[in-house]
Amino acid sequence: MLLFLLLVFCLGETESAADSYVAAVYEHRVVLKPDPRVPVSRREALIHMQKNLDVYEQQAARAAQQGAQIIVFPEDGLQGFNFTRSSISGYMETVPDPQEESWNPCTEPDRHNNTEVLQRLSCMARSYSLYLVANMADRQPCPLKTAPSSCPPDGHWQFNTNVAFSSDGLLVARYHKQNLYFEESFDTPPKLEVITFDTPFAGKFGLIICFDILFHDPAIVLVERGVRQVIFPTAWMNALPLLDSIQFHRAFSLGANVTVLSANIRNDRLIMTGSGIFTPFSATFHHAVKEDPEEGRLLVARVPVLEPMGVNEEAESTSSEPSESGHCYKDSCPGSASPAPSSYPTFTAYMMRDPYKFVLINKSEDNVTVCDGTFCCHLQYKWTAHDQRKELYALGAFAGTHTVHGRYALQVCAVVRCAGLEPSSCGQKVEEAESKMDFLLEATFQTKYVYPSVLVNRMVLEQPKLERTAGGRVAMMQSNLSGGLITACLYGRMYHLDNE
Repeated sequence: MLLFLLLVFCLGETESAADSYVAAVYEHRVVLKPDPRVPVSRREALIHMQKNLDVYEQQAARAAQQGAQIIVFPEDGLQGFNFTRSSISGYMETVPDPQEESWNPCTEPDRHNNTEVLQRLSCMARSYSLYLVANMADRQPCPLKTAPSSCPPDGHWQFNTNVAFSSDGLLVARYHKQNLYFEESFDTPPKLEVITFDTPFAGKFGLIICFDILFHDPAIVLVERGVRQVIFPTAWMNALPLLDSIQFHRAFSLGANVTVLSANIRNDRLIMTGSGIFTPFSATFHHAVKEDPEEGRLLVARVPVLEPMGVNEEAESTSSEPSESGHCYKDSCPGSASPAPSSYPTFTAYMMRDPYKFVLINKSEDNVTVCDGTFCCHLQYKWTAHDQRKELYALGAFAGTHTVHGRYALQVCAVVRCAGLEPSSCGQKVEEAESKMDFLLEATFQTKYVYPSVLVNRMVLEQPKLERTAGGRVAMMQSNLSGGLITACLYGRMYHLDNE
């Protein structure tokens, strides 16, 4: 039962050069096309993309100077977003499948036509002796012999795609995004792709893109197959109080016991910022706040190599299928005991567009419980700094299926700072806070996939201590907060109920 068990004190883990590596991620302020819905020629698209590639080249050089062995660039970083299916045409290249042919675009530029971007990325990796992962638009023909009925009407596929190059420029991996988020220019691949590549310095890396991290396929498939290092280009639109970029990407790293190399776009208008190099033991991250200049940011950190786990061990320790009673959320559970009534008045308020049950946290110290059906969240707390005339806090619980901008089943416990002093403001976006508490937050979940996070004033992450026991109990403990508490959350994903 090793996966999903956070080892807070890793006495056996040292970071010598032999069992660690240096990773880099770049948060990119993408040079955008003024009107992405208007088609352009291939030449115009290349001129546009070269502006972003020039920035990539500068950052790859900087990363190499700092000893980086791998660098990750964000989703949509070369062309931007909000294209139509036709207007993105000039930006696409046909990326060969590295599982079917070995190709180094830098040293063999004439093997495939219209591959200028692949060539530039390949030469970048080769020039700076870096493994390099970037995201681009891929156009693939529809072979009628494989899937004639599922071919798009215009006769070809268009994919949101990660490409990975070795340090000599060899194309080593190609991954097509499975879970699209309002991307009319791209297709969902006809078959799930679970893509990894090997490196001499850290073993195996898995590839996912943005919205993929919220779903079982392929993110959890990779984890269950023993992949411990996940590469994550994203164009993440921040959604406080539970799904800010660094908040959830860090939570996934802790909950899945993996390293996540997360590279985001920087775009203030679209609320995009927040990148990081997250391991189960450390976090190197950047998150812009108000008044910060809108610019890119390179992060470089030495991180431990995480040993792969056996497939059988993974499958046993990370199964989303709980015990017999786990196939329901709450009131529908046969034989479910009624929760002990809370001694505090509960109220309903919407958080992330879901109806949470809340109780206020308004004593100097206390034990409080709130339930949504039979799913109950317990909080033991003591304020170390709090002025209730200025800040209101609440404990919330939700068990159900989120259905807005995606469908996914949840069990969530969250301590949140409310946006105002009215209970109805609990669950709304807050970025700053002054109040601090020592606390223990716990619940019994019907899934092993529980992602913990503690986010404090001005978007800073804390390192919580976790305790997991048999029967699904998860407890998160935190003391001595470095800033005012924005959110403390245990985010349980009930993958097995997503389609019910």
